[in-house]
Amino acid sequence: MWSAGAHEMDNVEQLIQAFSAYGPVSSPAAKLDVLMDLERFRDPRVVSFLVQVLRDPGELSEVRMHVLKRLRDGPLTADERFTVAAALRELMLHGSRIDLRLQAALALGEFTDICGVLRALGSLALAPQELLDLRYFAFTSLERAGSTAECVNLLRQLSDDEMLGRSAQSALARWHLDPPD
Repeated sequence: MWSAGAHEMDNVEQLIQAFSAYGPVSSPAAKLDVLMDLERFRDPRVVSFLVQVLRDPGELSEVRMHVLKRLRDGPLTADERFTVAAALRELMLHGSRIDLRLQAALALGEFTDICGVLRALGSLALAPQELLDLRYFAFTSLERAGSTAECVNLLRQLSDDEMLGRSAQSALARWHLDPPD
């Protein structure tokens, strides 16, 4: 990432303060307008602030969803990728809203190279008490990691699962691997 000039940094700070001035029940459209202006700047404070918004359970769901998608698709440094993956992993496992948990599970498919992400996706995919959609989204993100040793091990464990076993077996077969006997 390139460094920003002093004038740009002033703009970033002003936008962060403008967003923060809105209360928790403010118009989502107004908050999203500020976020879209803020996202134009390539400043390390932007990603840090967006992660804060994503992690805030008191923030409006549609604002958090917008931030999640921006963080998933945006250009990130290696350090930012690690921070974003940790926030997504936490949201996927402990988020209160199912729509955010589902999107976090899908978004983590972009971060399977980050330590701990495959394990978190695997734990969720293997959890029979979780909603099937959530388990399936975690499984699809696992598949995106490809035939790494850790992913193959997780899919082999999943191949005996009542709901996702056939999907896991199919993925292993596509990779020319067999489930355990």
